[in-house]
Amino acid sequence: MEILSIQTGKAEKTSAKAGLTGHFKKPIAGKAFVGTSGLLGDTICDLENHGGVDQAVYLFGEPDLLWWGAELDRDIQSGFFGENLVISDLETSKLVIGDILRMGDVILQITSPRTPCATYAAHIGNGRAIKQIYAAERPGAYARVLKEGHVTKGVPVVVNPYEGEQITIVENMRAYLERFDDPEFLERALAVPAHYKLHALAQERLGLT
Repeated sequence: MEILSIQTGKAEKTSAKAGLTGHFKKPIAGKAFVGTSGLLGDTICDLENHGGVDQAVYLFGEPDLLWWGAELDRDIQSGFFGENLVISDLETSKLVIGDILRMGDVILQITSPRTPCATYAAHIGNGRAIKQIYAAERPGAYARVLKEGHVTKGVPVVVNPYEGEQITIVENMRAYLERFDDPEFLERALAVPAHYKLHALAQERLGLT
């Protein structure tokens, strides 16, 4: 397993209501610095819904890209989904919240699935795009940065499975569709190193705040 490509994006216009987006990411050559806020040079326009320490890096696996290429019947290049890193032999749907990915000096921890938004739908140009992502259950995954450093194309990637409560990326994604109405899921979510927004939501729904 290794890094196949590294992508960053600049602010560009979008037909979605946000107006500007950093979704359109392009491969870069050479080293990329990965800090706690993400890749140096990567632009996040909608700071309310994207970016931040628990969405610092967006990962996609090569098997996911190949599957989506066949599903959408189009040539999908790295960065198409707005991902920062494409990793060989990684199926993101099988990742568990809390899993650790080591790549050179950099250490990442999985926090949540990527949930589709209006910008993504506008990019695809398909009115069913958002439903399609949920149905496919191949959303890619967000990660926080536990250790900063540089990465390059070809760097080996090692996945260290999380040993605590097991909530997969897919299970987390299904909870979005169910509007987080399962108290048992919310209690389990508080036991894992999930995205801080999920923790806050679980505490609120369970009456802990």
